[in-house]
Amino acid sequence: MTRRQAREYVLQMLFQYEFTGKLIDKIEIKYEMKDKGLNEDTLNFIMDLFFGTVNNIEHIDSIINPKALNWDIDRLAAVDRNILRASTYELLYRSDIPVAVTINEAVDIAKKYSTSESYSLINGILDNIAINCTKNKRR
Repeated sequence: MTRRQAREYVLQMLFQYEFTGKLIDKIEIKYEMKDKGLNEDTLNFIMDLFFGTVNNIEHIDSIINPKALNWDIDRLAAVDRNILRASTYELLYRSDIPVAVTINEAVDIAKKYSTSESYSLINGILDNIAINCTKNKRR
């Protein structure tokens, strides 16, 4: 499983979490990933990205909201909202991942799972977040 596929899986988990309110158990994730040939690093990446996003969701939303000009995060499509959340988590908490990689992955995932206009909105919001929140981290 590639990191892109891991991010797509996390998007699905965040989408499910948002609609059910139920947190997926780590054992469930390990069980589901068992047949996908998942290595330990990828599993750890999935766990960190999902649980890190969920555990910091209020802070992440407070970062996204002012950057989403004329859009309240609750008015965004659920797919877009969760792509933004996971990507913002990466920007804020994963200094091992270059900003450009995080943004490019988010844009490509949006192109695959969302509308034809969504990727440019996501790109703009994440670029704005990256400029303002990661100035001293990496670029």
